[in-house]
Parts: sequence; structure tokens; C-alpha cells
Amino acid sequence: YLRRKKCSISGAAQYGNAPHIYALADNMYRNMLIDNESQCVIISGESGAGKTVNAKFIMNYISRISGGGQKVQHIKDVILQSNPLLEAFGNSATVRNWNSSRFGKYVEIVFSRGGEPIGGKLSNFLLEKSRVVHQNEGDRNFHVFYQLCAGDKNLRSTFGIGELQYYNYLNMSGVFKADDTDDGKEFESTLHAMKVVGVNDQDQLEVLRIVATVLHIGNITFTEENNFAAVSGKDYLEYPAFLLGLTSADIEAKLTGRKMESKWGTQKEEIDMKLNVEQASYTRDAWVKAIYARLFDYLVKKVNDAMNITSQSTSDNFSVGILDIYGFEIFNNNGFEQFCINFVNEKLQQIFIELTLKAEQEEYVREGIKWTEIDYFDNKIVCDLIETKRPPGIMSLLDDTCAQNHGQREGVDRQLLTTLSKSFAGHPHFGPGSDSFVIKHYAGDVTYNVDGFCDRNRDVLYPDLILLMQKSSRPFIQALFPENVAASAGKRPTTFSTKIRTQANTLVESLMKCSPHYVRCIKPNETKRPNDWEESRVKHQVEYLGLRENIRVRRAGFAYRRAFDKFAQRYAIVSPQTWPCFQGDQQRACEIICDSVHMEKNQYQMGKTKIFVKNPESLFLLEETRERKFDGYARVIQKAWRQFSARKQHIKQKEQAADLMYGKKERRRYSLNRNFVGDYIGLEHHPTLQSLVGKRQRVLFACTANKYDRKFRVTKLDLLLTVNHLTLIGKEKVKNGPEKGKIVEVIKRQFDLPQIKSIGLSPYQDDFVILYLGNDDYSSLLETPFKTEFCTALSKAYKERTNGTLHLDFRSSHVVSYKKMKFDFSDGKRTVQFGNDGTSSAEKTLKPNGKVLNVSIGTGLPNTTRPSTERHKVVHPAKRSIENINTTNETDNQSYGQNGQSQAMRAPVPAHGMNNNYNQTPAPVSTNHQYSQEPARIPVMGNVINQLNNMNLSGNGNSPAGRGPPPARGPKPPPPAKPKLNPVVIAVYPYEAQDVDELSFEAGAEIELMNKDASGWWQGKVNNRVGLFPGNYVKE
Repeated sequence: YLRRKKCSISGAAQYGNAPHIYALADNMYRNMLIDNESQCVIISGESGAGKTVNAKFIMNYISRISGGGQKVQHIKDVILQSNPLLEAFGNSATVRNWNSSRFGKYVEIVFSRGGEPIGGKLSNFLLEKSRVVHQNEGDRNFHVFYQLCAGDKNLRSTFGIGELQYYNYLNMSGVFKADDTDDGKEFESTLHAMKVVGVNDQDQLEVLRIVATVLHIGNITFTEENNFAAVSGKDYLEYPAFLLGLTSADIEAKLTGRKMESKWGTQKEEIDMKLNVEQASYTRDAWVKAIYARLFDYLVKKVNDAMNITSQSTSDNFSVGILDIYGFEIFNNNGFEQFCINFVNEKLQQIFIELTLKAEQEEYVREGIKWTEIDYFDNKIVCDLIETKRPPGIMSLLDDTCAQNHGQREGVDRQLLTTLSKSFAGHPHFGPGSDSFVIKHYAGDVTYNVDGFCDRNRDVLYPDLILLMQKSSRPFIQALFPENVAASAGKRPTTFSTKIRTQANTLVESLMKCSPHYVRCIKPNETKRPNDWEESRVKHQVEYLGLRENIRVRRAGFAYRRAFDKFAQRYAIVSPQTWPCFQGDQQRACEIICDSVHMEKNQYQMGKTKIFVKNPESLFLLEETRERKFDGYARVIQKAWRQFSARKQHIKQKEQAADLMYGKKERRRYSLNRNFVGDYIGLEHHPTLQSLVGKRQRVLFACTANKYDRKFRVTKLDLLLTVNHLTLIGKEKVKNGPEKGKIVEVIKRQFDLPQIKSIGLSPYQDDFVILYLGNDDYSSLLETPFKTEFCTALSKAYKERTNGTLHLDFRSSHVVSYKKMKFDFSDGKRTVQFGNDGTSSAEKTLKPNGKVLNVSIGTGLPNTTRPSTERHKVVHPAKRSIENINTTNETDNQSYGQNGQSQAMRAPVPAHGMNNNYNQTPAPVSTNHQYSQEPARIPVMGNVINQLNNMNLSGNGNSPAGRGPPPARGPKPPPPAKPKLNPVVIAVYPYEAQDVDELSFEAGAEIELMNKDASGWWQGKVNNRVGLFPGNYVKE
């Protein structure tokens, strides 16, 4: 389904499909390229509503439709594989979502001007590292812990990994399995993703070593001895020490005590402080959270390094940003993490309000558009309650409380609650409680428990633990803790609320620089099941997301608005008055564009700086007209390019063919500069021939050839060359069955290309070709006027199939082996002797003499003659009669008799079927396959036009130029006679023009005949178009 949907949406008009996440991604990508603006999409909704899935859909779609080579494909792979990698380390199962994102990410995919992804950047926010050490009932820890426990047995043995129930950090919630999740398979995907983003095998082991270390550290517990903490069961220290490259004694010392710095004036003194059980447990958990958070940052850095674009100029590049962040969360017990998550969601909701509801209505007023204001809830008051500094908001008061009580834990949270209650008494969106406070968010009222607020806000890792990690014998672990502890001593650490506030504002600034798009995810139920619809829950989400107000504004307002210059830039192509350049006022250009598509006046309004379009249908009309214009120009470019490519390929083929024959075989005058057509039978009109060689086999060359048997009698065969076989097809009469007496086509001979041993040719200008096969198989003596093209195509196919070179044997005498017959007691061999008859005639003479066939032919062009690569000027038959064209180039397409006089030129070579004597002028209409009523396709041959150009037309009385002067004008000339009408011919077969001076027509069309030429090409007129066409396609 998804593959079909991608194909149906890619490049289609936006109105051509129902709303879909792929349609939004396609719109973003196309707008970025057309408007030269970076795009972003903000995906919002509750936890479990589908934000992460939609983000992956967008990345997959953009990866598919954007082009690029191998390097670009690597960037795409990194972008796509970053999802399973970061989900393993940053997602977990919760009661609301089996794959809940416990971090936020903003992915920017950077594109070149051509629309190819050249890099990207991933920013992560708010990793819920507290989940490593504590999970609520019904939740799991991060996926990677369960994946490791279900992964490779050798790894588990190396890292000392046991059952899930054994680890304190995994068994506290009682949930070990997530529905529809195979942790073992997911572990393989995680390893593959690490490899794609550039984590080598050794570093993968180091990453997994840290994951295992976290589980082992969680099993370290403490008991009280003399009012101080002591490790209970020192065996639990051994595995963490082994995995981290530390000693058990060092770990025990840092978990049960720490150094404190005391100042007396200018003097400093370090004091060893013993910790109690609660403090030791807190130190252990803080240590684990720091290790895991830095490991996650390392993986994010590896992803960014793999997408690095620092070596490329980004000034001319644009990006598509995809924001996937926590949904709004309301639990039974909401703590500091939920407070930060919901704050970021409030900021995103504010962007939505600012850019859709507030900004849109203000813009109507500013631009002078008639408008009735629609009321909506502006959540700026809630954002200010949380983040402002003057007057201080909740975050500022939290930071002040932490600073005033540095190093204290007892009673600090209560002091914070008292401060908040006094500062925001009477605030409409704040409510105090005994051990909590309430914030009235846009999505609903949330009660936050203050326990742990100050402690988690400090987010401090004691210097002792940093120094401990820097003592590790493992360089990978040392690199995760690069701080200079001595240099940072005495500095006030940055609080977590300050970090998240800074990150949120930076994110908002990035989003505001882009053209935004929105995806609102609605969660239909809490059961995590399909087809389960809770109406009240859906209505609540629609209400707090502001969708009703947004729809009202959209319906009452204008579906589309654009600055005059950008509108004119996008749609200028729809009118010749504005395309390709318009020098006047941009507003006037917009009016011209709307008038050119006959848009009604009530469908758009002109503001002061922008144009406003009312209904989507009017915009769709503009888009469709624009697409048609571009399509027309694209076809012109395609035609020009194809003509150029065809000419280039023609020259290349002529050079390859010339190389095969150069210095070895004389060339025929009439075919030296002939175009290579490939199909001289017209296979589209003879499907039976195609079916005999295979319907899916691509035919490289097809023609009708003469085959000489052991008695040198001639039969006609169709010769078809494919990438695998060479097939000779003849005709037989059906002897039995319902079709008795009917002549049908059958395969006379077929062999694989590797079976061909060599090709026999003479050094003269004759058309004979001898196929020599390996394994002592019998030969085939053939004759075709397209021998040069056939040998070229066969040599190329042979090389591609066997990676070898096909031998061409040029000799005056060849021995041909025939298939032995039942009553033939001879050796089955015949000799073909070639010779020059001393004339310049291209007529061959055959003289059989027993087992010898003597072939005599006149002298052709020297074997060092190469075809001309110049394009000759096309001259119409009507012009030839008034031009005297002389040529002395012996390589031109002329045919000379023995007396040296120029003879009439040959008609175009028929598509199917040849006369027995190839040097005779062929009839205009094909005589082969007479049982078929289908027309044979006449190849377009460049020498025909060249021949017409090079004809020596004398200025005799039959030519218009040879007419005498008109009689002297009398005093009273008679009235002018009616102009003589040209005769009309009827097209028997359809013909499609193959060059600029040719005429296309359908079967049955009436063509005004203007001129006939002896070459077989006539000049006619259809619908005021004059051009050349083959005379054997019409009847008089």
C-alpha cells in the first residue's frame, strides 16, 4: 500500500489526492525547490498519537523522491537508519505507548539546489535519563537494555548479562515484554544502524559494554554502618569495575564518600566526607544517568558526523526540518520531567497560534483586507508564567531557590512551593497545593509534585565521579568525560531548566526561519488497539489543539497568500505577458496572471504587499496551468536533447562500424553514410516474430536476409539478434491440424552468442556474411545489405555476453560447412570464391560451379574510406528543381554506372523483405510477409535525405527553372484562370515524422501531393503543414 501511495502522490497535484502524510511531505519538498525557502513540519499531539511514525513516513518519502548518486544514497541511509538507532537508546514502552519517544529530536535534511540531500543535522532535547534508574508502574526502561538481554549469547556471556528479572533497573515496574516487539530482532537492527552511521565493530562493543555496565551498577546496594553507607555485597562491584576499566576499591570509595572543598579566606581545604545510604544511592543513580546521557550524546554526534556538510557551501542550500518531540503528558504522578516536556509543548503551541491564528488575522488588518475577527485562546500567558525573567516565572524562581540552597536537599522543594504560591497568588493559570502546584495548560490542568524538583534541576555530577571515569583504562570511556575539573571549579553550574529554556528558544528561532507545516496527531483511545474510538477523548484533543478555531479562520479567510514578487515568480510562466521577464509593477504582474487563467474577481484580493486567493480551487487552477506550461517546455527540451543524443549515437555507431571494416573491406557508395536503424522488419507489426525469440527479449537487430543452401539456391529468412541469441526464422506450410495449408513462421536455427566462432567476410563490397560456429557445427551463408550494422551489433553483443572479441575473418575464399543429409555422401563442404570483375559496378554476379560459388563484383570505395560525420543541409524537393547541386566527394551517397554518369537515386529501403538481387532498386512497398495486412515500418535513413541533396538536377525544360519567360503582356489580358489544384493521395498506413522536414499523418488521411521524387520520397501538405513522406505509404 505504502509503495503504491508514494507513486500516486509523487509529483501529483496537491488536490489530486486525499490528505495524506506523503502529500504533505511532497508539498514541502516541491515548495522548497520552487520557492527557494527552507521548510519545516511541526508534529504535535499526545503521547502515543503517532508523531514518531509520521516523522519516519516523511523521512522515508523524501528519501525516495529525491535523486542522487552513491554518496547521496549514503546520506539517505544515515538519515533513515538514525531512527532505529536512536529509538533503541531513546524510546521505551509506557502505559500509553509501546514505543514512546523519551527524547525530542529536530532533524534538518539539507538539500542542494537540485533537490539532492547533501547532509543534515540532528538536535536532541530532553532525554529522560531519569528513566534509566526509575520507571513508573506499567513502564519499561529504554529498549536497548531488553535488546541486549535478548541478543547474541556470546555478547551476553562477555558482559555477564543474565535474565531480565535479575536487574534492579529493569524489574521495578514488573513489565518485561512490549506488545508487537521482538527484542532479539530489534537488537540486530540496532547493530546494523550503528554500522551505517559509522560506528565500527570495536566501538559497537564499547557502546554495548556501557549498556551492560549500567545494568550491573544498578545492582549495587548499600547498608548502614555507623550511620554511614557501606556497599552490601562487594561482589557486585567486580563486573562494573571490569567493564569500565577501574578497580572495585575506587568505585566503592566514590559511591560512599566524596571530597568537599572548604574555603577560609584565601585558603582552600579538601575534606573527605562520608555519605549516608540515601546520599550513596543518589550518587550511584546520578553517576549512571550521566554515563547513559553521554553515551546517547555520543550516538547523536556519530549520526551528525555521518551527515556532515561542513565541506560544502551551505549558503545556497535549503533544508527540510522535521520536529518530533514528546507529546503533552498528564500522568497520575507528574514530576520535573513532565513539567519540562509540557513547557516545550506550550512553546510549540504558541508557534502554531502565532503563525496561523494570530498572525493570519493581524495580516488581514495590516494588508487592508475586509475581515471579521475570530476569538481564540492565546497561550502566551502560560509560557510567560513558566519562562519569563521579569517578573520572574517558575523557572527563574526555581533557579534562585537552587542557588540559595546550594548543597542542601532537605526542605528545599517545600521552600520552592512556598515561593511559587506567594509569587503567583491570584494568577488565572496557577494553583497552589499542599505538596504540589497546578498549571492550567492549553491541553488541560496538570498537577505537578514538587518532590525532587530542585534536585533534578541542579543536574550536577560531582567532580569525584568525573575524575573516576577519567582514570579508566579504556580510551572510549575517557573520551565521554573530557572536562577539565580544575578549570571549572568554583563556577556556578548551569541548571537543567536554563538549558531546556535556551534549547526551546533556539528551536523556536530555527522554526520561525522556515516555512512551517503542521501535523496534528489525534489519539483515538488509550487501549492501543485499532478500531477503538473514544469520542469524548477525540473531542477534547480537537478542542485544546485549537483545530476548530483554525478551521473557522481558514474557512472565513483566504486559502493562500503570497507576496507579490514571490507569486509572480512562481506563476509568471502561465502568461506570455509575464514570461520570461516582466519589467513592470509586481502587483500588476499578479493581476495579469489571474486574468490569464480567467480567475473570477471575487476569488482574490490585492493587499498592500500580498495577493490573497480565496478558494483552494482557484489555486489549483493556477498550479495546473503552471504544470502544463512546464510540461510543454520540458517536451521541447526533451525533443532537442533526444535529437542531439540520437545524432551523437549515430556518429558513434558509424565510427565503430568503420573501425571493424577499416583497411579490410571495400565499402559500398550507397550505404556508407546510412543511418543505423536496427529494426528493418517492423517488429511492432509482427508480434509473431517477437514471440518466437521471447516477448521479454530485447531485439538488437532485425532484418530479412538471403540464405544460400548447399546447391546455392536462395531462400529468405528473418534474422533476429538479441542479447542472448541469434535466431534465423523461416516459413513453413502447416501439414496437419485445423490450420493445415497455412504458412507460418518457425525457427530454423537458433544458437547462443558464445557458440559463434567467427564471422566470414570478403575484402570486396559484396553483402555476404558467413557464420562459423564452434564444436564443428555447420555454417550459414547469408546475404544482407545491412552487413556492416549486423556485424557491429553482433560484435558488441558478443563482447557484453562473453567479455571477449568476436573474430572477423576477411578472405577472398571461404569454406562453408553444411549440415549432413541422410542420403548425402559428400563431406557437406562448399567453397565461396570472391573476386573483382574489373568494373565499378555494385552489381554482383553469381556463377555456381559444382561445390564452388564464384562471386564477382565491381570495385567499391577504398577500404580506407570512412563515413562522413557532417550533417548535410536538408533540401526539399520543391527547392531541388531550382538548384544545381554538384558534388565530387566519392563518399557521398550517389550511385554511378559504368559510364560514369549519375543515375537515379535509390528509393528508401523497405522495412521488410528484399529482392533477390540487392543491387536492384527496391520497390517502394515491401513484398515480404504478404499474408499480413499490417504495414511494414520503413526506417528513417539519413542517406535518403543526403542523396536527395547530392542529386545532379539539370536545368532542362522539365524543371521549373527551365521554363521560358512568360508571354508579353497584352493590352487586355484575359481574366486569371483558376489555380490548378494539386492531386490528393490517401494514406494507407500511418507515418510518424522522424526528422524536422518530414510529415506525420494517420491512416486514411488525405494528403495534397505537391511533388514526387524518383527517390521514393514525396512532398505533400496536410493541415497547412508541408513536409516529406515515403511514397509507398499512400495510394493515388
